[in-house]
Amino acid sequence: MRFDVLVVGAGVVGLTTAIRLREQGLRVRVRAESVSADTTSAAAGAIWDAELADHPDVRRWTATTFDVLTGLAADPAAGVRVTPGVEASRTPVAIPEWATACDPDDLPAGFVTGWRYESPITDMPVYLSWLAKRFTGEVVPGRLDRLEDGFAEAPIVVNCTGLGSRELVPDPEVTACRGQLVVVRNPGLDHFFLEYTDFVEEMTYLIPQGDALLLGGCATFGSESLAPDPVVARRIVERCATVFPEVADAPLLGHRVGLRPMRPTVRLEAENRGGGRHLVHNYGHGGAGVSTSWGCAGDVADIVRDLLSGPGGA
Repeated sequence: MRFDVLVVGAGVVGLTTAIRLREQGLRVRVRAESVSADTTSAAAGAIWDAELADHPDVRRWTATTFDVLTGLAADPAAGVRVTPGVEASRTPVAIPEWATACDPDDLPAGFVTGWRYESPITDMPVYLSWLAKRFTGEVVPGRLDRLEDGFAEAPIVVNCTGLGSRELVPDPEVTACRGQLVVVRNPGLDHFFLEYTDFVEEMTYLIPQGDALLLGGCATFGSESLAPDPVVARRIVERCATVFPEVADAPLLGHRVGLRPMRPTVRLEAENRGGGRHLVHNYGHGGAGVSTSWGCAGDVADIVRDLLSGPGGA
């Protein structure tokens, strides 16, 4: 059967996009080299943030995603929890208008400005499985050597390949930023803590996910190794222990390593390849894939709808 749309990529961006397209009644196939637990998305700390990506529409995308994730928190199977927490800076910064200022005396040592808010936190392995079940189309494992090869399956190909876009488009503006987390048994932390900082190689954050606590993090360019670095892991635990000392002795549950698909700005646009064929790009989200996912998916669905309703359809 020929499909209306082929979505390439089965991380959080690809699956969410496929769901929105399927909701329009379209015949949608997802093709991906990696699926579910093997994707970069599975390694993410996945706490919602309003402005992790660079694009004029990022606030609209993240607002849409916030509303969807908050609603999903009512479904235990989705793996989403709305959790209170604190974001803090080591230098004076403006408090976001949507947050509540903290008393500086209540902040960990070294932090001078902080604010409180509630944010959806997503258990990514659980959430990815939930997304795959919600998508009622076909998911096919397999790599495309060229995005254009997807036109053999559908007249509209949606590129959600993240880091893979570096070679598939090809797009030299896409670069890999290595992230690493340490997962420990949660010693009782019921709120998150995030360090607000410019993009630096080392930062501190603690993200509770039930019985597990995610400790981070790092942002390293120049390495694409997916093997946990024990030195990086030790430094992460040491930094997090200055915020919440109990993590120093918490039992280790594991490590997560992923490569963020960085780009100067998110690319979300359509290309007319002629002959009724269209390539729609949705990649370059960096560390904001989860936070922008439903907003970007909605925009892709709108683009595809317009393509199909245009003169002669797709």
